[in-house]
Amino acid sequence: MSQPPSAASAASSWYQHTAEASSVPPQVAERALEWLVELQAQPVPAATVAAWQCWRAAHADHERAWQRIESVRGRLQPLASPVSAAIAQAALAPRGSARRRQIVKTLAVTLFAGGAAWGAAELAPWREWNADYRTAIGERRTLTLADGTQLMMNTASAADVAYGAGERRIRLLAGEILATTAKDGAARPFLVETAHGAAHALGTRYTVRLLGERTEVSVYQGAVRLAPRQGPARVLQAGERGSFSATGADAASPADAAAIGWTDGFIIARGMRLDDFLAELGRYSRDALSCDPAVAGLRVSGSFPVADTGRVMETVAGTLSLQAEVRERFWGARHVRLAPRG
Repeated sequence: MSQPPSAASAASSWYQHTAEASSVPPQVAERALEWLVELQAQPVPAATVAAWQCWRAAHADHERAWQRIESVRGRLQPLASPVSAAIAQAALAPRGSARRRQIVKTLAVTLFAGGAAWGAAELAPWREWNADYRTAIGERRTLTLADGTQLMMNTASAADVAYGAGERRIRLLAGEILATTAKDGAARPFLVETAHGAAHALGTRYTVRLLGERTEVSVYQGAVRLAPRQGPARVLQAGERGSFSATGADAASPADAAAIGWTDGFIIARGMRLDDFLAELGRYSRDALSCDPAVAGLRVSGSFPVADTGRVMETVAGTLSLQAEVRERFWGARHVRLAPRG
């Protein structure tokens, strides 16, 4: 069976020219990324390979788009880059799903952008990679800011710090942070801004997490005012959790103290569905994690160290009498899937 192009094709001088990459039509770039996702299957169906090869041969733009992907592949560290992680996530998402389409669109912009036609608002990955502070997959980091405020950054997070004469602003670009605010002699308000709005601290300790089209906030001390970019604000008190989109905030619900177990290096599960547990654990792993739909509703309980996701998968598989199926994927990535023993 034919295989994806070798590294030799990545040696072409073509990819060194950003203008050449940006001239690839957006729809072609996105289709090339869709083919890349399709090639994650193991084994790759012969019909998929044949269709992919026909697509490449059908137009010069198609081949140029694929050569761009190959060139980037040759310069990335397997498993360690946000691009590799995004490809794994897209491969797990159902075909035609909104999540898969969004990942593909973002990847296409990331790998092919160079001209104004793509729109600066779509370049979030570059902002994340150039943020003031970042954590890699599986990494956690604690920062003490100039005013004494403490920030704990969870896995795969990125943030900018913008302290000025009138306010203290944290721009959360990806992931999750826990902020423990310090008193400020200049009485400057403290807020965490996301794409959806801002969470203003009213003397507090709280987490802010980006969840696709929403921002989730949990308050553990003090209070936080949620201010969507549009729509009325809402105040959360200690012990409450809420989320907001750009157009409004949801009603508050009880905050779960176990949700910040990550600050001590653990996921604390209390009867959590297996599929939800694997989605949470997957945040700390460079492997793509999933389970057979037949076992997705099994329940997981316990404290699990995020520093050793491989051991956690073994433990969960043994506890639930499941088997772990490991498949190697394109770019050296792995997909670990829990399934019934058979």
